[in-house]
Parts: sequence; C-alpha cells; structure tokens
Amino acid sequence: MSAEPARDPLRAAAETMREVRDRCVWSQQITHRDLVPYLIEESHEVIDAVEDGSRADLREELGDLLWQVLFHAAIAAQDPDDPFDIDDVAATLTEKMVRRHPHVFADEVATTPEEVLVHWNAAKAAEKRARRSVLDGIPRGMPALALAQKVAGRAEGAGVVVARTDADGAGPAPSSEAELGDALLRLVAVARAEGWDAERALRERLRAVEAEVREAESEA
Repeated sequence: MSAEPARDPLRAAAETMREVRDRCVWSQQITHRDLVPYLIEESHEVIDAVEDGSRADLREELGDLLWQVLFHAAIAAQDPDDPFDIDDVAATLTEKMVRRHPHVFADEVATTPEEVLVHWNAAKAAEKRARRSVLDGIPRGMPALALAQKVAGRAEGAGVVVARTDADGAGPAPSSEAELGDALLRLVAVARAEGWDAERALRERLRAVEAEVREAESEA
C-alpha cells in the first residue's frame, strides 16, 4: 500500500480555517472589523519576536499572523456581493510581486538596491494612477511615529520640507538609532511633565503637513 501523499501545509492551514469558520459558533459571527484588534495585536507580537524572541517564538507568531490572513479570507469568501478566497488573495499578491520585480521576471536590470527601488516605485506609480495625491494610500491607523516617517517621505517627493534635520542650536543631532531613541524618549518625558499628549501632538502636526502637501500638489 502506497503512503498517502503529504498535504501542502499552507493548503492544510487554509482548509483548517474554513472548517473553523463553518463549524465554530464564535468564528461564524466574526466580521472583518471584529478581527482588527486581533490583527494589530498579532502584528505587534511578531515585532516582539523579531526584536527580542527566539526562532521558535518568531515561527509561532508568524503562524498566528498568517491565521489572521486566512481568517479574513474565509470571511471574504462568504460575502454575498463580492466574494474572494485565499487563492484569490495569493494570486493577486503573486501578480503584484511579479509586476514590481521586472529585474527578476522581465528584462529590466537592477544591480543595486537603489535601482531595485526605482523599478518598484515605477511599478507602484503605474498601479496607482487613479490616486490624486502622494499621500493617498497611507494607512491612517498607523502609529504616529511610523505615520510621520511615511508622510515625511511622501512630502519630500512633493517638494514639501516637513522639518529641519539639523540641530539648529538645540544640541547635537542624533548620530545613531540608539541616540535617536534617547532623544525621542526625552521629548516624551517633556510631554509627560507638561501634561501634553505626545501622540496627539504629532498627529496634529502631521495633519498640517498633509494640508501643505495637498496645497503644493494643487499648485503644481
């Protein structure tokens, strides 16, 4: 008797998720919106595993994050108006990655990371022609610091200077990520002492930057 062929682990995970969605009374009630807090939590647990965990921790947390993707796909597959499943998600991803790597899958050449980025950005620009601003597509739910870094990069592309990067008489500028961390922590300590909300302060400043960017784009 021949041995039963081993199932593909990813396919087995997707099938397991479908069974859970179909037969678990809790999972049957969950919506995309309900899953958002879990997705955020699992994403942060992956970050913790990368920064301070073992290889086993990282493998486990990546699996938990994958479960969230499979869960969303299982919910989407039951949508009465516009259903799609994990195969559709995977196919869309594959098409995008092939399109954004013409130096791998087509005839373009890239011998440095900078040249790879040129191809990547060109492909993204072609995909997003319907967007009216360089700020379109930035997730608003990002943590303020990550959002600030993303907005600053897009703003630079629109010719808007977000903030000076020199010390400007306030002491030496950080020269490493460790020193940057110390500087940020000092600013948070100032905010706490003054009763200010550091997260809100940065988000409000970013709204002003976004207004500047959109104004610059409208005048271009």
